[in-house]
Amino acid sequence: MKNKRVVVGMSGGVDSAVAALLLKRQGFDVVGLFMKNWEDDDSEDGYCPAKQDFMDVLAVADKIGIEVEAVNFAKEYRERVFALFLREYQAGRTPNPDVLCNSEIKFKAFLDHAIALGADKIATGHYARVRERAGLFELLKAEDGSKDQSYFLHRLNQAQLSRTLFPLGEIYKREVRDIAREAGLPVHAKKDSTGICFIGERPFREFLSRYLPKQPGDMETPEGKVVGRHQGLAYHTIGQRQGLGIGGQGEPWFVAGKDMARNVLIVVQGHDHPALFREALVAADLSWVSGHAPHTDWVYAAKIRYRQADAPCCIRRVDGESCEIDFAQPQWAVTPGQSVVVYESEVCLGGGVIQ
Repeated sequence: MKNKRVVVGMSGGVDSAVAALLLKRQGFDVVGLFMKNWEDDDSEDGYCPAKQDFMDVLAVADKIGIEVEAVNFAKEYRERVFALFLREYQAGRTPNPDVLCNSEIKFKAFLDHAIALGADKIATGHYARVRERAGLFELLKAEDGSKDQSYFLHRLNQAQLSRTLFPLGEIYKREVRDIAREAGLPVHAKKDSTGICFIGERPFREFLSRYLPKQPGDMETPEGKVVGRHQGLAYHTIGQRQGLGIGGQGEPWFVAGKDMARNVLIVVQGHDHPALFREALVAADLSWVSGHAPHTDWVYAAKIRYRQADAPCCIRRVDGESCEIDFAQPQWAVTPGQSVVVYESEVCLGGGVIQ
């Protein structure tokens, strides 16, 4: 192991810090790599505190005795992730930039750069596991089910997975903080980052309006009754409750759909309104991390969003372009643009983008 070089993606947080520490303890030649993916973080807004994060990475690296390099992937991020992010919102869908960032930046641009540095493997602080079986590499859920991040990694391919280590896959988050504290890592109590870096803590609609112009239109019930006005379909997502500004009595209002042709937002009252449920979906832009498409008419489980319990399902049709998934129970707020990810027990098979 002393001759094996592992380049670890380090973000300045406790997870990637402990990932680097554990690999160092295992005898690998560890190099830290700090990725800067967004350029607008030097403004007074301070939404993406990359400078402080890099300082934290340097402090951790000094403590555990590894080298660190900083690399700027902002151009690649804008071209491969952010441009698609805007196109999807403009088309009325709700993309997941974390999924795309993993496949295009953290496990493509980062992997290429790491190999140029002489890396045998790369590693990150993601909560997931990799297992080799019969010549194929399987992406498995993490032991800590509450932190499992395989959902965000389902677009990796076999070549990427074969070069990747997930040192935190077998341990629980509480143990990670304990390890960091006992090792004296300066980030042991640092708060976990949430949300997308380029948006940060600012209101989402405010951020999006900088790039997508307002296009006001009506809010209607499924029966066609106008109950309010919206500032742009791009600013809303299926299942949204907050920020609709619809007054009146009764249960709260939710976004149930978008009529792009008429620029109309479809809204309903009540969390359990039938218009918010779907028994099936079609997914496209498929990516099977398992190396092959799943069988049709087998019972699998799927997630249509990250923080969701596995939902029993059956894949009725799958081809090179798209697949159709039927659920045993109707699913709430199935959202075009989000990812549906399919599992067989603890094994992540892959998925696609909900249409």
